[in-house]
Amino acid sequence: MTQADDIPVLIVGAGPVGLGLALDLSWRGIPCTILEQRDGSISTPKLGAVSVRTMEFCRRWGIAQRVRETPFNPDYQLDMVFCTSMTGHFLARHEYPSLRDDAPPDESPEKKWRCPQLWFDPLLTRCATEYPSLDLRYWHRLEGFEQDADGVRADVIDLKTERRTKLRARYLVACDGAGSHVRRALGIDMAGTRALDHSAALFFRSPALTRSHDKGEAERYLFFGAEGFWGNISAMDGRELWRMTVVSNEAQVEQVCRDAEAWVRRGIGRDDVPFEVISALPWRRSQLTATRYGDRRVLIAGDAAHTMSPTGGFGMNTGMGDVVDLGWKLEAMLRGWGGPRLLDSYEVERQPVGVRNVNASAHNYFALKSVEDASELMEDSPRGAAQRAQVGAAIAQATHTEWETLGIHLGYRYEDSPICVPDGTSAPPDHPRYYTPTTRPGHRVPHAWLDDGRSTLDLFGRGFVLVRLGAEPPDAAPLVEAASRRGVPLTVVDIASPRVAALYERRLVLVRPDGHCAWRGDSAPADADAVIDVVRGAAPRADASR
Repeated sequence: MTQADDIPVLIVGAGPVGLGLALDLSWRGIPCTILEQRDGSISTPKLGAVSVRTMEFCRRWGIAQRVRETPFNPDYQLDMVFCTSMTGHFLARHEYPSLRDDAPPDESPEKKWRCPQLWFDPLLTRCATEYPSLDLRYWHRLEGFEQDADGVRADVIDLKTERRTKLRARYLVACDGAGSHVRRALGIDMAGTRALDHSAALFFRSPALTRSHDKGEAERYLFFGAEGFWGNISAMDGRELWRMTVVSNEAQVEQVCRDAEAWVRRGIGRDDVPFEVISALPWRRSQLTATRYGDRRVLIAGDAAHTMSPTGGFGMNTGMGDVVDLGWKLEAMLRGWGGPRLLDSYEVERQPVGVRNVNASAHNYFALKSVEDASELMEDSPRGAAQRAQVGAAIAQATHTEWETLGIHLGYRYEDSPICVPDGTSAPPDHPRYYTPTTRPGHRVPHAWLDDGRSTLDLFGRGFVLVRLGAEPPDAAPLVEAASRRGVPLTVVDIASPRVAALYERRLVLVRPDGHCAWRGDSAPADADAVIDVVRGAAPRADASR
């Protein structure tokens, strides 16, 4: 057993969330080490879509263009098609453009991107390891840990050499998945529904499939039979790689994996289309959120903190929100300007978002399962045609909130955050489809294009930013001086544009490093020191709410 030097942040798990945290910390100049007990290869891709908000994070890290350059066919149409099989009866369609033809929404400089885990994880790995301060250790497993007032001692084994090492870290963040050993060691429970169902993920290759059916190009083909919704096939590269999901139960899901070829044939609806099954993986669809997001210097993020149905694509993207919230707070603590309440705000802010997104995912799944009668769906008869028309109309209407989710991705807010100063205004509706831009404290600060071609979001990330708005902006000196006295990084930016001033609602907006509003007003606060102490986690929120 050997003893290693202190590590600022030790990350457990090199999935997309662990890699995202490593990238955020490395971008901030904070050295970190990742332990991953496997080799990082992807046998069955789980995630498929990178949300508009995660693309905003990638933009901040300087890698958004590299995400856009991954191999998904940019000309492939991304419709959602409801049918009995790819060559069977058509039920309904939601039309969506290809990646090339799609445009960012007015509310963001970015748009969601189709980048399955096959390419997203390796890209994050390459981008993160370009920073020399990152130490990524594959085939290393965390065996146990202890923490004290100053840090965490981790017992680690190299699974190839069986060499054991004790690592000393200031903080440990577990991004080790739904079965998180760290979460269990902390005694943290998961609240919600353990199993909505058991499903199988079947990954297969078929270059001929796109030209072998009559449903047109689609990101996803959703299948309904006499039993109702039973599965789907999703395009993984818009060319030849596909992932099939088969909804099953605990008793039968292993058999579904063994019968993978038969299920793929059922989804295609023809026996003469060649394909190759690459992998088959059983998994459990759940609706769970951790009751706590950590204990002192050990924190959890991503699937370790919340597991949800993939209906909507919220899982990884919620995890990326976790690590962007956490990254700047860890930097603040390690650089000495963060207060004793700062890390406590991570759970207060992110746990409600986890509950919200877990429940929204389950709602989307139940919408797919909402067909009450499909007994005649497969019949070639007038009654069958009538039922197909009825089911198609109903399921198309019920599933809009799965495909159109701007409100979920941009509209989350930190309503009761102890490090945001409330101003007494009412929150806009939290709707899954619709997003209302606002600088209300706790919300993501709105995007607007500046005269120099940048987005307002490009101004935020490194430290706090005080935005002064209007042709004659108010004096910001009290806040600047209060931040300077406490070592808090603060930049002042002036924006004269009346259009941006109207969108930002107040003449002074204090923006956190993660792009959320911490405080706003039309003039400097009477007690600027109290405001700065609240937003850095050094004082109760009430001290600055006057």
